Amino acid sequence: MSLFRNILLEYWGYNEFRPLQEKIVEDVYNGRDTLALMPTGGGKSITFQVPALAKEGICLVVTPLIALMKDQVENLKKRRIKAMAIYSGMTAHEMDIAFDNAIYGDYKFLYLSPERLATDLFRARVQKMNVNLLAVDEAHCISQWGYDFRPSYLQIAETRTLIPAAPVLAVTATATPMVAQDIMEKLHFKEKNLLQKSFERRNLVYVVRKADDKRTMLLKICRTISGTGIVYVRNRKNAQEFAEFLNANQVNADFYHAGLSTEMRNRKQDEWKRDSTRVVVCTNAFGMGIDKPDVRFVVHIDLPESIEAYFQEAGRGGRDEKTAYAALLYNDTDKVKLEQRFKIAFPPLDTIRKVYQDIYSYYNLPYEAGKGTVHDFSLIDFAVRYSIHSLTAHSALQCLEREGYLEITDELDNPTRIMFTVVRDELYKLQVANADLDHFIKILLRLYGGLFSGYVNIDESFIAKAKGGTVQEVSNFLLKLSRLHVISYIPRKRTPLIIFHKERLDEHNLRISTDNYGQRKRCFEERVEAVLRYAVTTTRCRSRQLLDYFGETDSYRCGRCDVCVMRNELDLSHYEFDLILNQIKQTICEKDCTIEQCMNSLQGGNDKILKVLKWLMENNKIKETNNGKLQWHT
Repeated sequence: MSLFRNILLEYWGYNEFRPLQEKIVEDVYNGRDTLALMPTGGGKSITFQVPALAKEGICLVVTPLIALMKDQVENLKKRRIKAMAIYSGMTAHEMDIAFDNAIYGDYKFLYLSPERLATDLFRARVQKMNVNLLAVDEAHCISQWGYDFRPSYLQIAETRTLIPAAPVLAVTATATPMVAQDIMEKLHFKEKNLLQKSFERRNLVYVVRKADDKRTMLLKICRTISGTGIVYVRNRKNAQEFAEFLNANQVNADFYHAGLSTEMRNRKQDEWKRDSTRVVVCTNAFGMGIDKPDVRFVVHIDLPESIEAYFQEAGRGGRDEKTAYAALLYNDTDKVKLEQRFKIAFPPLDTIRKVYQDIYSYYNLPYEAGKGTVHDFSLIDFAVRYSIHSLTAHSALQCLEREGYLEITDELDNPTRIMFTVVRDELYKLQVANADLDHFIKILLRLYGGLFSGYVNIDESFIAKAKGGTVQEVSNFLLKLSRLHVISYIPRKRTPLIIFHKERLDEHNLRISTDNYGQRKRCFEERVEAVLRYAVTTTRCRSRQLLDYFGETDSYRCGRCDVCVMRNELDLSHYEFDLILNQIKQTICEKDCTIEQCMNSLQGGNDKILKVLKWLMENNKIKETNNGKLQWHT
């Protein structure tokens, strides 16, 4: 058995890699820069974790998703692999200790948020590390042509100059051919090396349903398809309302969104994973990093803003390779809503400039100040104070983020962290002199390890249960130890953060590239149009439409989506249908003709021609004008 398979078996319990995984691992291990395109659920993390474990040194993992970062670190720890994370929201002291552990400890993985790469602290410390690999998760974020461009990702290429011996592995689940090429260029690949697993999901059946009453259609889907499901909605209110509707109709459902507490989100997520909850109705905050293999259906109530987002979310169904359904519900009002979201996403430049000045004023930051500072952020409070609609404010801040002026993190839930700041001898003296603290300190030392070498996450309720007291009593003890300078104590905090990457500029020096703004606006519009085309097209296999979007132009129709099922009912082979369709299109486009004239000019049997003509007319590909002439509708 190879070195890589031994590692896979020892830590993950698998005898075999999934398709393409082993080739990626080999290329990375041999020092080749690699871009790996693998669909959601394809096992991307293993492709950098295995080669990193096979080599001496530490692997740097860059990812923008702090919740997922924390989850992966915890999963590695459970497998007895030493890993840690550094991200905005940690104190400077915490980061300093973490970097020391990365340099001098035997850690194998250091997860970093991308904005950390530009800091002087990181640049000074990374050169002392023995970095064996630089892994870039969600690599599409580095491309301005992608659907989720993040300027902080551009720091990665500069980081490579500090660790020139380390190869880079970039992984993503969604990238068009243009984005894939851009990723390799932006990451300064020594040579282009794209390893791509087909985006085709043969077990996933794509279905689009036009539904004026989406609730009734959703209920029908839940009653028709057995097993667990995910239902994506646009906002938090709809998540709760649709879940209540399903429960009222005897479908076991729950709702999930980012506005819930971490405990509540974890509980809802765990209940769904254990099948205590059958259906979870959620915003796009749900599903990232969740590996539940037996999801039988994923329903989108609202049109997503991009094919990439839809493909990634739909791909959470059927990871066990058994049949699953991805259903998109739409009606005529959805197009209007999507077009409205497009307008909101790109407010006027004057509005963006005003929001820029307002956000610095919000934190009382004067001109030429603010660079590198991190602050708690409340969008609602900011919007109310400056009399601006919250959606407009959010969009303006996103535009400023894409220009590199600032960055807003997802909502963080940082648990309480403590670290002993005295040596053991001093701690012993304190315990002898303070009987009330002695028992509490012994409980801390019994429950948690590593308290003298770094910050450790603690749970006050867990400690209270072990001590036989209340959470408030635990908090009081921690506060007392902190005031005695025995521990460094960072209380729990839950908030989004805003990070200013540049000092405040006056209105004359503020630069917002109209070219970049215009280009991003056009790219966004193209993605919106692609989603609308996918929703309304009823003459081309759903799977082929998605594969074409990602550059796989030689695919075959799936035979199972709603479009293919309608075509199958015609009792014509794929070859016969396409042959007649092309003949009809050519005839109609060359000259005006009636149905009878069109049929008389074609060969292939009148019954078959009539079936295809009828199907094309029912699906609005052909229209009959007032004078009886046929017209091809593009």
